[in-house]
Amino acid sequence: MSAPAPLFSLTPGSTPLLIDVPHAGLGLSPGLDGRLTDAALALADTDWHVDKLYAFAAKAGAGLMVAAHSRYVVDLNRDPAGRALYPGADNTEICPTRGFDTAPLYRSGQEPDEAEVARRVDEYWRPYHARLAAELEAIRARHGFAILLDGHSIAAEVPRFFEGRLPDLNLGSNDGRSCAPALAALACDILGGQDRFSHVHNGRFKGGYITRQYGRPAEGLHALQLEIARDSYMHEDDHVRWDAGKAAPLIALLQRLVDGLLGWRPA
Repeated sequence: MSAPAPLFSLTPGSTPLLIDVPHAGLGLSPGLDGRLTDAALALADTDWHVDKLYAFAAKAGAGLMVAAHSRYVVDLNRDPAGRALYPGADNTEICPTRGFDTAPLYRSGQEPDEAEVARRVDEYWRPYHARLAAELEAIRARHGFAILLDGHSIAAEVPRFFEGRLPDLNLGSNDGRSCAPALAALACDILGGQDRFSHVHNGRFKGGYITRQYGRPAEGLHALQLEIARDSYMHEDDHVRWDAGKAAPLIALLQRLVDGLLGWRPA
């Protein structure tokens, strides 16, 4: 019998910075492909190619952790207890049953029940978070502090979640609670020090479960989320295709951001 597929890849770094990418995976749990609709099998809500955007991280000395499974299996950036990230807004579940376009993901009668959701949390969500927490603790033990950059992307226009077009770069610090103010200010200065990409801090996306859970600056753990509008680096009408030329300007900016985070030290 073949060994189970790994749940994530982790390339440890030599610096206080760890970048994690929880939504770029394409793997499905056994049998799930037969239960999803034909449209859902396109995995349209994937954070396409975000792992490639940060592929330079290892050479820079940052750690890089990338989930292998689709968010349709379980959403690693949601609270397993079901608490909403944005009370009063339309929030996706830890095991989504509707796509970002509100269409059902499952064939009729094939949706997961509570017991299956709990199994997926145990099999996929908990191991990922256990390793993420352990890696952050190891970084903090070596350096005295740790920085987590949580990397995401989304379609530039998703009426289900926001009106109009999203800014290109959406930095979140949980309204200033997930990292030192000086670190957020540094990141904002870098993102704002160019005129190619629009940017906002704590706009529609303030940081999901990962940013809020691991961002505890009083304990030396600093977390930022960066949500990127996909059309700033890829062709949204052909999301599977990776266009290195189109992505190059954004990657250059992300390299400047990572360099800035690597140079930061707590006061």
